[in-house]
Amino acid sequence: MKIGILGCAGRMGQMLVRAVLDADGCTVAGGTERPGSDAVGRDLGEVIGCGPLDCVVEADPACLFEIADAVIDFTSPAATILHASLAAETRTALVIGTTGLGPDDEEQVRAAAARTPVVYAPNYSVGVNLLLALTERAAAVLGDDYDIEIVEMHHRHKVDAPSGTALGLGRAAARGRNAALEQVWRKSRDGHTGARPKGEIGFATLRGGDVVGDHTVVFAADGERMELTHKASSRAVFAKGAVRAALWAGGEPPGLYTMRDVLGL
Repeated sequence: MKIGILGCAGRMGQMLVRAVLDADGCTVAGGTERPGSDAVGRDLGEVIGCGPLDCVVEADPACLFEIADAVIDFTSPAATILHASLAAETRTALVIGTTGLGPDDEEQVRAAAARTPVVYAPNYSVGVNLLLALTERAAAVLGDDYDIEIVEMHHRHKVDAPSGTALGLGRAAARGRNAALEQVWRKSRDGHTGARPKGEIGFATLRGGDVVGDHTVVFAADGERMELTHKASSRAVFAKGAVRAALWAGGEPPGLYTMRDVLGL
């Protein structure tokens, strides 16, 4: 399978290229960067420091979608919407790891998935996706006698909050309770907030240093507390999972999938 990487010169992009090179059954189709980037026009292998790969970094993503079997996108919401339309036009499998997409953005992703396989997940770590499944199950078993708080911490440069993974954990917990997250969430607290309502799912966001990603789901009741935690020490786990998703998506019909589908959870 020929896999392309959007935003290939960034930290995550470089890890994705290396993950494709290390994986069996696939090759690097190419990579793109924003117009004006120093990486544009250079050999992709030289950009990531692994030696020539005989493919040049392009500024036009349409070129990559024309030659790739699957494309991995960890860029920005505005760029991802453009990439989703290109995937639909070329019937190229698309793996989306971009966070911060709004409801309108997600609707456009769903529209693209009607024409091509799209994997869209808040996190591509196998461990985090197991945590999502465990969170949904625990929420169903424990019920709303247990308060749920989701605590996440990331590096100082992260621009969205709560993280996409934290929101994914919130949705998993809400599904376990047969509730809509948007109707029960509390994204922040400040000042005199009053007592915590029953059934509320709260979020606490921490930022600092170079933390790759820590997530804890707290189930707290009178007399006991249970915590489910995942800590990532390297972005490589996300890259490996995304490549695994791309390899899986290449054999699937059009549709919107998650890592739960990829892993069979």
